[in-house]
Amino acid sequence: MKAVRTDRELEMGGLDAALRARGVEVVLLPDGAPEETIIRELRDADLLLMCYTPVSARIIASAPKLKGIVKYGVGIDAIDIPAARARGIPVVNVPAYAEETVAEGAFALMLGLARRFKAIQHEIDASGWAWPTARWLGQDLSGATLGLVGVGRIGRSMARMAAAFRMRVLGFDPRLAADFPGERREDLVSMLAECDFVSIHCVLNAQTRHLVGAAEIAAMKPLAFLINVSRGEIVDEAALLAALQAKRIAGAALDVYGREPLARNSHPLSGLYAMDNVILWPHLTFYTRQAMHRLEEETLARCVEILEGKPVLVKSTDPRLRAQTQGVRFPD
Repeated sequence: MKAVRTDRELEMGGLDAALRARGVEVVLLPDGAPEETIIRELRDADLLLMCYTPVSARIIASAPKLKGIVKYGVGIDAIDIPAARARGIPVVNVPAYAEETVAEGAFALMLGLARRFKAIQHEIDASGWAWPTARWLGQDLSGATLGLVGVGRIGRSMARMAAAFRMRVLGFDPRLAADFPGERREDLVSMLAECDFVSIHCVLNAQTRHLVGAAEIAAMKPLAFLINVSRGEIVDEAALLAALQAKRIAGAALDVYGREPLARNSHPLSGLYAMDNVILWPHLTFYTRQAMHRLEEETLARCVEILEGKPVLVKSTDPRLRAQTQGVRFPD
């Protein structure tokens, strides 16, 4: 048996070793590997594991032995799922390994914005001290309004944390759960106008791409902050950059980008590096010791099911995965 794992920069040593111990040849490919390289390695492969690398219909068609595609992570927008379904190849992700972890990361970024961590750290590094002048004035979370765009597992975790800080929490989500600990909002633009902080937690699909666009950003308060730990393309990044450059909003904290990795030069968002009111994080809000242990355990379980010819357990409620009918099973 052979497994190809892309995005080897995300180290999964325990997973790789466990597969090899089962007699599986594991081929590791780097982020940004050319499609031709992936196609060549998949010609005799039974399993494809990916995190960020796009999996096109052409890649899927080139793999005659492929028994399954495992996304070791949550988002599945990079996989051509209709092409996989047409071949009867099951696709599975690991949806619940970092719900609290990513919410904690988003909350930490929100705290960093509120207390001007980046700007004050730069001043300390440059001058050795910062006196309490208006330049460094922060703001309380208690009493502030947090708007959540998307209130799935991670969004609800974020809402619970915010409520513990005595924040007012609003939520916009067409599938808002009954147990959401906050106030429901049916209109995104009007919700954004109420918020001191906006945090994005929805999946990326055709309906959510650029969900937060120029009009939505324009509706935000001048002193409001935007946090995105979900997917870069949910936000119109050009509109966000323009708003930050024009100081139409107070700042942003970003862990995800439409084009990754982010870079200081020749990237559409390179201008963000110079902004003290913008916290840039390298898609690592999920990355803790405990979350990675859960991710490796869950990913291995799904790989073993596929390699042993068993129906793979799909825990996600994403309709794109729930529409599968071959080689899958769902929780009771």
